[in-house]
Amino acid sequence: MYASHEDIGYEFGDESKEREKKLRSDPDIDGGWAWMIVLSSFLVHVLIMGSQMALGILNMEWLEEFSQSRGLTAWVSSLSMGITLIVGPFIGLFINTCGCRKTAITGGILTALGWILSSYASNVHYLFITFGVTAGIGSGMVYLPAVVMVGEYFQKRRALAQGLSTTGTGFGTFLMTFLLKYLCMEFGWRNAMFIQGAICLNLCVCGALMRPIYYKEEATQNSGERNNCQSKSHAKALSCSAETLTSNGIFREDEKETNEGQSEVEKLGNLPALENKDVAGHGKNIYALCILKTVSQLMVTIQKGFGLWYSSYFGAASLFTNRRFAAFVFWALFAYSTFVIPFIHLPEIVKQYHLSAQNDIFPLTSMIAIVHIFGKVILGIISDSTCISAWNVFMIANFTLVACIFILPLMHTYAGLAVVCALIGFSSGYFSLMPVVTEDLVGIKHLANAYGIIICANGISALLGPPFAGWIYDLTQKYDFSFYICGLLYMMGILSLLIQPCIGKKKQTPEKSTENGKV
Repeated sequence: MYASHEDIGYEFGDESKEREKKLRSDPDIDGGWAWMIVLSSFLVHVLIMGSQMALGILNMEWLEEFSQSRGLTAWVSSLSMGITLIVGPFIGLFINTCGCRKTAITGGILTALGWILSSYASNVHYLFITFGVTAGIGSGMVYLPAVVMVGEYFQKRRALAQGLSTTGTGFGTFLMTFLLKYLCMEFGWRNAMFIQGAICLNLCVCGALMRPIYYKEEATQNSGERNNCQSKSHAKALSCSAETLTSNGIFREDEKETNEGQSEVEKLGNLPALENKDVAGHGKNIYALCILKTVSQLMVTIQKGFGLWYSSYFGAASLFTNRRFAAFVFWALFAYSTFVIPFIHLPEIVKQYHLSAQNDIFPLTSMIAIVHIFGKVILGIISDSTCISAWNVFMIANFTLVACIFILPLMHTYAGLAVVCALIGFSSGYFSLMPVVTEDLVGIKHLANAYGIIICANGISALLGPPFAGWIYDLTQKYDFSFYICGLLYMMGILSLLIQPCIGKKKQTPEKSTENGKV
């Protein structure tokens, strides 16, 4: 059931072995600075995903302020959540070119700018640009590096590390809901968004913590290159100073022969002036060469990053030639909506069943969020065990979630709904395994680009899933069919994960036999 790199057809076996050898002696792998990366990723989930889950409070303020339809106003928060995930493939280009740290810091500034500019909004369409697009793109530039860096720093405990970092979504939902409600009551929604923008500047600090990891061989090579450059520059400086002294020495001898009456003080006073002229000339040349070298290195870096990004999507090494990964993308198109839809429809379902009094004591949506936190950590610990693969845990959690989606409309009591919601929250903890499974499918080299595609598919699901469920309710006047249809679509995605590996193996067997024949 579990897919290895060799079965997939990507030659990542040698790459992963070399990477393990290089990282084996690094103290930051699975420890040390790696836990600071987990903390940074946790805070990113708190500030970004937590804030987006709490946008219902601001949505009520926008409805009252601008007096627009609920559908039009809801697109503000929907755009922000969707664009955060949809821009994933393009953020992979920035990561390949600039690295995770610079991308995340830039995204933090852009996110804060989007929140601050939104506080001056005069209509809903203004919010589409400032909050939906600007803050959404900025959030995507921070979110993807936060996930990728955890995968780079962990080998043995990747699933646990991803689970701990993504629990920030649950904690952030509670914290940001309380914070935004308090700020709106005390200062109004405009000042609340301004303050939240200032808080989002902490994303730059989180980005600064994402220190790039250097392999041992690369580190020694870079240090050797730096020492060579320093020795060359030092030798060049010595040669320049020797030439200067030689020319000055000759000048002094000539001056002695021609001007015997000139004092030694005057002759010595002329030396610094000549040296300053030579040094100034050499300094200008060095600065010009440094600028040209920096520009050329930048162009080479951009060219390499774009080449890797282009080949991952459109070239011969395209990720979509990996059939298991293509099936994984198809699954992701229906996965996220099954987690979002219960949050949207449960309050109305509780009202229809006359369970509002019990739901006010302990809301079902809060139950999903709390159990979701424990689900991520527990599933991560189970996946890191040697006897169970992350892929098997991932598939079992998917089957449990889709079964809960089908069962939920059949529950008409608070106790029954509470049990199903708890199972939904726990099984949806498989979101922490998605980066682990993605890395197993494509390798660490293509993780940024591959996971960018996955979260893009999730963004499409989050953007279109809830309106689709609402449209079904308008046609049928029941929420039951919304869960049934979304559950069927989700089951199609799960079946694609099961069927596609079998097709890939059948098609790979003759190729292997021919290769063996050639050898």
